[in-house]
Amino acid sequence: MMTRFHAVIPARFGSTRLPGKPLLDIAGKPMVIRVYERALLSNAGSVVIATDDERIAEAAAKAGARWVMTSPDHPSGTDRLQEVAARMGWADDEIIVNVQGDEPLIPPDVINQVAANLAANPQAAMATLAEPLHEVTQFTNPNIVKLVRDHQNMALYFSRAPIPWARDAFSQGVASLPARDMYLRHLGIYAYRVSFLHRYVGWSPAPLEQLEALEQLRALHYGARIHVDLAAANLPPGVDTAEDLERVRQLFA
Repeated sequence: MMTRFHAVIPARFGSTRLPGKPLLDIAGKPMVIRVYERALLSNAGSVVIATDDERIAEAAAKAGARWVMTSPDHPSGTDRLQEVAARMGWADDEIIVNVQGDEPLIPPDVINQVAANLAANPQAAMATLAEPLHEVTQFTNPNIVKLVRDHQNMALYFSRAPIPWARDAFSQGVASLPARDMYLRHLGIYAYRVSFLHRYVGWSPAPLEQLEALEQLRALHYGARIHVDLAAANLPPGVDTAEDLERVRQLFA
């Protein structure tokens, strides 16, 4: 049975490395519109761009995309999603998938997968995805978020630090990863129930969330469970740097 859900694309104009990132041109269209078109290929009942900037709203309107103007004061994309859910009047039991606005190559199957996983796991408040890590450079890179999960595929922790730490294998340094399938890279796509979003925005930021700069740690701090599955399709890297942008432009060309 097909899971019913909404897809929301948070799009902020401000970006430290690429200012105005959602509006950067990719083969004749703003990046946020490229993401919107990918989300339309999923099973989402509706796709909405959530922005705090008139320029992005104007680009969305010009492309015929659905958009919502949200507060510029949200500390995170999760808070922005909650405002969209409230403005749209979506019911507590409905599912929202947060599609990152800088992933113009995101496979629609991945969007469907994370929504279906949340629907299939009522004990979870959120669902997200991961992929295996094989390179030591990724394992030790603080910009790549790692995670560990339990036997029910529920997240135990997310960190920018290298986890899990193989005590014996790494005793002489991290030259290679042990040949095991437990080294995972977190992929930044989430599914939420609307009722959880309403609870989340009422919680104070958690100390670990602030320490690691990872908003999903707020959910774990307050006892919410996060389902983690391996992505069903390869998720191409998003656009964080000028080099990423050029690579994506070449793929579209």
